[in-house]
Amino acid sequence: MFLTISTTGDPESPATDLGFLLHKHPERAQVFSTSHGAAHVFYPEAGVERCTAALLLEVDPVALVRRGRGKGRGGAPDSALAQYVNDRPYAASSLLAVALAKVFKTALHGVCGAMPERAAAPLPLRVEVPVLPARGGPRLVRALFGPLGWDTVEAEPLALDGRFPEWGDSRYVRLVLEGELRLADALNHLYVLLPVLDDAKHYWVAPDEVDKLLRAGDGWLAGHPERELITARYLSRRRGLAREATERLELVRLAEAEGLDVDEVDNAVDETEDTEDRPVPLAERRRAAILAVLTSAGAARVLDLGCGQGQLVQALLRDVRFTEVVGVDVSVRALTVAARRLRLDRMGERQAARVRLVQGSLAYTDKRLGGYDAAVLSEVIEHLDLSRLPALEYAVFGAAKPRTVVVTTPNVEYNVRWESLPAGHVRHGDHRFEWTREEFRSWAETVAGRYGYGVGFTPVGPDDPEVGPPTQMAVFTRTADLPMEKEGRA
Repeated sequence: MFLTISTTGDPESPATDLGFLLHKHPERAQVFSTSHGAAHVFYPEAGVERCTAALLLEVDPVALVRRGRGKGRGGAPDSALAQYVNDRPYAASSLLAVALAKVFKTALHGVCGAMPERAAAPLPLRVEVPVLPARGGPRLVRALFGPLGWDTVEAEPLALDGRFPEWGDSRYVRLVLEGELRLADALNHLYVLLPVLDDAKHYWVAPDEVDKLLRAGDGWLAGHPERELITARYLSRRRGLAREATERLELVRLAEAEGLDVDEVDNAVDETEDTEDRPVPLAERRRAAILAVLTSAGAARVLDLGCGQGQLVQALLRDVRFTEVVGVDVSVRALTVAARRLRLDRMGERQAARVRLVQGSLAYTDKRLGGYDAAVLSEVIEHLDLSRLPALEYAVFGAAKPRTVVVTTPNVEYNVRWESLPAGHVRHGDHRFEWTREEFRSWAETVAGRYGYGVGFTPVGPDDPEVGPPTQMAVFTRTADLPMEKEGRA
């Protein structure tokens, strides 16, 4: 399993700078251990005018069966012989992509302390993969790599057997890419598209593969004409993961179309640090507003209802004034992501005692949610059918009865300020509705009156004089303990 990366240069910018960018010295042959064999990096040529780095992966087929799934495409068991006699040691696949990510990890991220300007600039590159499985043939190879800025995409079919040309071509091609691209971009193209063309992976595809795909596809995947095929194949056709990836990529595409941060379109989270030139994303403003309300209310024990992937839970845990934080969500997958975000498995004992993640539906009463100082419903109610809202109202306000309840939801009037959103469309495909300010106020005042709460309203984000803020927030404060009503009980 083999690939080469070549570049050219001159005395002022020698081709051997490739060694700095890959963090691998041209005069040394290096070996890296992987779970399925040894990865070798060496330079067949290294001169001022031309330099070539080679990655050779020696796969142990026995180790592949013993450590891996020992399965073929789609996870169906192969015959006993096919487990040991197959193309895995010879044809570029997810095995080579994983080795690429391990051996050239720093280069994949575009980082080079010695030559940052070279890492950020396009280079004349030539990439060659002698044997690449391509389910879809040369046409698909060109369809995948062609839109990515490569000047030349050669996909030469390889014969089943050169001695018998009448047998026709195999499903393998010899791939050659040429063009001026950043090295990091070229490596990320290969990391994603090698397993996509093979249409198989040697390992189980877990939910974190979505994050890997979006990181590697940053800047090119959201607008790729074959985005759906890439997403489906990379995620081994797991529909739930592919749907999640597609939704997140669509948000990225809409944001890029308007030069906005993803958070400005929906409540996704950008964890990069703020800079003076970067506007504070709406999701961060929303969390800050919620924290301010909870602090002002003196809340110590807080419920995050519909916690999703745990962004607000994480923010609450940073403030020691919140002594107990419980995240609740109906999605086990979201809670798994939240646990990974919070690093629960590595959290200290004292910190771990402050947090719990609980699976549950907000449309049903839950004794576990009683007795808390405050509850937060941040960008939650719009994901419920209107017919299910009374059940949520009763479960939260009538049964759990926290002293303070904070509810945020999109202001549909503000949508006209985002030209990237087509007229009449909501901000997220899963939103069942989005309310005007008057509709939200009417709903909140009705709920407050029914369950013995007072309610106030606060804008979140820029308060446009014509259409209001992008997010509207209601803060409910319990003023009386009314008899538990049956209305709205699930």
